[in-house]
Amino acid sequence: MSIEFIGMIQQRKVSETHLPQGPAIDVDYVRDFAQAHERAGFDRILVPHSSISPDATLTIAYAASVTSRVHFMLAHRPGFVAPTLAARQLATLDHFSGGRLAVHFISGGSDADQRRDGDYLGHDERYARTDEYLQILKRVWTEDKPFDHEGRFYRFEQAWSEVKPRQQPHVPIYFGGASDAALEVAGKHADVYALWGESKQGVADLIGRVRAEAAKHGRNVRFSVSFRPILADTEKAAWERAEHILAQTRRLRAEQGLDKGGPLQSEGARRLLAAAGEGVRADERLWTAVAREIGGRSNSTALVGTPEQVAQALAEYHALGVTTFLIRGFDPLEDAVDYGRALIPATRELTSRVRAAA
Repeated sequence: MSIEFIGMIQQRKVSETHLPQGPAIDVDYVRDFAQAHERAGFDRILVPHSSISPDATLTIAYAASVTSRVHFMLAHRPGFVAPTLAARQLATLDHFSGGRLAVHFISGGSDADQRRDGDYLGHDERYARTDEYLQILKRVWTEDKPFDHEGRFYRFEQAWSEVKPRQQPHVPIYFGGASDAALEVAGKHADVYALWGESKQGVADLIGRVRAEAAKHGRNVRFSVSFRPILADTEKAAWERAEHILAQTRRLRAEQGLDKGGPLQSEGARRLLAAAGEGVRADERLWTAVAREIGGRSNSTALVGTPEQVAQALAEYHALGVTTFLIRGFDPLEDAVDYGRALIPATRELTSRVRAAA
C-alpha cells in the first residue's frame, strides 16, 4: 500500500525550541503553514487540540479555504460535545472542505487537561465513553431513519441528521492509545491506528496487538507512526543539529521553570519514554532525548540523519505494516518545506521500488 504523509499546523509558531509570541492566532502564519504543506507534497495536515488552544475545527475550516488539494485531520476529544451534534458538525465540515476531512479521536491522556474543560472521568472510563461516542457517530452518519439510544454515557430519542459526510460511508477515523482499554476501542472503530514514534520492535508489537483486536470484529486497520525528523546534509551535521535542539529545549524549559516531570496518564507516553531504556537512542536513528526531557508529552521522538538515511528508516517501518507517517519539525514551517524537498520524495521512491520488487 502506498505511503501517506501527514504534517501538523498550529495557529502560531511554537515548538519545544520556539516560545509562542504575539496573539494566539496568527492568520497569515496559518495560511502560509497550510499552503507550505500542500506545496511540499503532504497528503494531510493535523490540527491538534488542547484545552487552552484555539479551536481546531474552525482552524481547519479556514485552512481548507486557502488550499485546494491537501487533506486535513481534526484532533477531536469525545465528551465535550454531544455525539449527535458532533456528527452534524463533522459532516458539515467534510462538505465545506471538499471531502478532505479525517478525524483523530483522542480520549485524553492527562487528567489535568481534561478537567480544564470539566471532564472528571478516569482513564478507562474515557475510553469506554469514546467507544459509545463512536458507535453513535457512525449511526448518525450512516442510518437513514431516526433512532433512539440509551447507553452508559448518552441517552436521546429520534436522533437523525439530514447532512451525511461527503465521504462514504463516513470520514476516516484515526485513533490512538496504547492501553488495553484503548486497544479494544481501536479494534472496533479505527480505520487508522496512530502510534507515537517507538522502536521498530515496539511498533511491531502494537501492530500485532491491534490487528488481533480488529480481527475479533472482522476488520482491517491501517497504521500511522509519528516522528520528528532532524535532517542535514551529513549524518554528523544532523546529530549536531539534534544536540542543539536538545540544548535549546532545556534552556527554554529552564527559563519557564519547567522540569522534566513524569509521563501523563498515557500508556503511549510511558512506552515512548521506555523506548531507549537508559539511553537516548533506539535502533539506529530513533532519538528520544527530547521525549525524555519533556516527560513523554506529545510525539517527540526524532529520526536523525540525512534525508536518504531517514527515508531508509521510514521504509523499514513501512515494511512492518506502517502506511502513514506523521512528521513535523522543531522549526515547524521551515522543516515542512525541507521535508518536501528531499525526505518525502525519497521515501516515496524507495518504498515504491520495494513494492515493485515484491
